[in-house]
Formats: sequence, structure tokens, C-alpha cells
Amino acid sequence: MEEYQKQPGSYKSLKAYQKSECVYDITYYFVEHFLDRGHDRTVDQMQQAARSGKQNIVEGYSDAEGSSASHHKLTVIAKGSLEELLEDYEDYLRVHNLERWGQQHPKFIACIPLFQKHNDSAWYRRQIKGRSDEDIANIAIIVIHQTLALLRGLIDRIDKQFLEEGGIKEQRFQARINYRNNQKKEIRKIPNTPNTPNNPNNPNTP
Repeated sequence: MEEYQKQPGSYKSLKAYQKSECVYDITYYFVEHFLDRGHDRTVDQMQQAARSGKQNIVEGYSDAEGSSASHHKLTVIAKGSLEELLEDYEDYLRVHNLERWGQQHPKFIACIPLFQKHNDSAWYRRQIKGRSDEDIANIAIIVIHQTLALLRGLIDRIDKQFLEEGGIKEQRFQARINYRNNQKKEIRKIPNTPNTPNNPNNPNTP
């Protein structure tokens, strides 16, 4: 049960959360600078997908103390939201005839080790400032892929823990069974009260 005794705000130590915050900040900058908020519904869709990716990690991590099933479900939702956002960035590059960096692209090669090293959203905000929409969309795609990899690892850990330890309800049920068994053992250990000379019901009293 110690796995689920979490301190408030401790979700911020998760690399998946840190990376999702980077995705959110990049997306916020992108839609503010390159999309028409008044006429393009993609603005709200992309911001909501980025927010959902981040917030569902928070909610799932917080709910883990009460339900491992909820933790799993919300983490999967976070993954789905980021996959939707990834598609939006790829659509943007395609319909605007912009280049999608392949794995052999010099910029892609340069970004991978840097982005693996940095999980600070402020660092990304500095890097994207003043860049073109093509650059930022490709940067976002790389960071989203890295976030999805972290989320897949998190989901695998949740599944493994569930298989090894069961869900929260199962753990609590087992804890109750253990408590009751220990109580019975303690009762059996209590010795019978010995007869005393002053006890009138003692047949040995003279």
C-alpha cells in the first residue's frame, strides 16, 4: 500500500508529467502565433488535447490511492489525447506544405538528445521563441513522441503492479483478512486467568 500513499503535488516528479507540461506550453505558443483563434476550431481542439494529456496524468496519479483501475484508465486517456494532438501537428505540416523532419534530418538528429535531457517547460519556451511554424510543429512532434513513450512505460508499470499486487480493493480486502487473522492469533495467546485463594468459586479454597 505504500505505493499509493502519495504526497500532494508529487505527480510533478513524474517525467511523463514534466514532458506533458512541455507539450502544453509549446502548443499554447504555437496556436497563439500561427492559428486564427477567431475562425479556426483547431485552436481549441489542440489546446484541449494538450491540456487533457497533462491533466489526466495528474488526476490518474492522484486517484491511484483509491483505485488502480482509475489510474490506468486516466493514463490511457492522457495517451490518447496526446496521440490526437500529434495528428493535428502532422496535419498542419501537410496542409501547409511544410517539411516533416524525418529521422535522418539534421535538425531531428540534433533535437533528440537535447529533448531527452530537458524536461523543463521553461527551457522549451526559450527554444521556440521566434522560430517558424515548421520548426515548432516538428519540435512539438518530437516532444510528443517522447512523452508517449514515457506514458507507455507508466501504463506498463501500472499493469504489472496490478497483476502482482491486485487492485486497491483487493489489497484492502487482503489487509482486512490479515488483520482478522492476527487478531485471532492474539486472542489465542492470552493465557487463562489463574484461580486465586480469595476466589469463592475456587474449589481449592480452604
